[in-house]
Amino acid sequence: MLVSKKISIKRILSGTWQHLVFDFLTCLLTYYLYVYIIKSQFQLPALVPTILGTALSFFIGFSNNQAYDRWWEARKIWGSLVNDSRSWARQVMFYTKLPSNRDTGKYENLRHNLIHRHIAFIYALKQKLRKSGADEYQNYLEAEELEKIKSRKNKANAILDLQAMDLNKMLEYQIIDGFRFLELNGLNVKFCDEMGRSERIFNTVFPLTYAFYTRIFIWIFIISITMVAADHVDKWAIVVGTLVGYIFLTTHKIGGTLLNPFDEIDSGIALDQISRTIEIDMLETYGEENLPEPIINQGKEYVM
Repeated sequence: MLVSKKISIKRILSGTWQHLVFDFLTCLLTYYLYVYIIKSQFQLPALVPTILGTALSFFIGFSNNQAYDRWWEARKIWGSLVNDSRSWARQVMFYTKLPSNRDTGKYENLRHNLIHRHIAFIYALKQKLRKSGADEYQNYLEAEELEKIKSRKNKANAILDLQAMDLNKMLEYQIIDGFRFLELNGLNVKFCDEMGRSERIFNTVFPLTYAFYTRIFIWIFIISITMVAADHVDKWAIVVGTLVGYIFLTTHKIGGTLLNPFDEIDSGIALDQISRTIEIDMLETYGEENLPEPIINQGKEYVM
């Protein structure tokens, strides 16, 4: 995710230089074809690029708004995961009590598992959304738990099943009462909802026709505006077509980078940083002292 308030020109050009080159070559070729071949047959009315440019502005604006809504929804989901995870750790630590006739070690192990297993859930969900081979979640699961979820396709959902089983045990052992069980179980359900909302964004492909037809219309617009400008500014039409086309192409590309918010790209959601924040907060609430370092941008314009 981008965190810098200033974006360098070098970085902008590094992501759009190909568009600029093709844009320039297209305008150059269009100008000479129009002046030496097409112009003698007919002149393109200025109304054509005017109407097409206006229509494209609305079309690209709508597409980019939808892409940003998709990105922002993903960010809100993971913001909710941060808050709910903190509430989970707090309630596990302070809503539970040990009956005098129960084994302290067994009780503390349940509480330890509820905290550590939730961290495993966060990392398992991140691994799925990032489509990565990372297995950080295994660091917070016991060997027996890993064996139980080994055959499950959705590791994150399998971990929530284990959480529900331990909540039932805590109710059975009278470590929590019925009201507090409902509170903790309600959070577990919220984690499932947030996982499902993340998966909905992950599995829903943005209609490819938007991007396909928008690119075609942009190139038609670039050609038409170069032809019209050639009648008024001669060779400067190449510059005019290149600059106007570059603006439209870059604006369209910006929207495209937001379509898949969970991808490991500069503009994606900072899942690494958010996951580490949840991990630190939960371990700190549990009372552990050897905490991992937070993830920072380290001088870069973005953080993953």
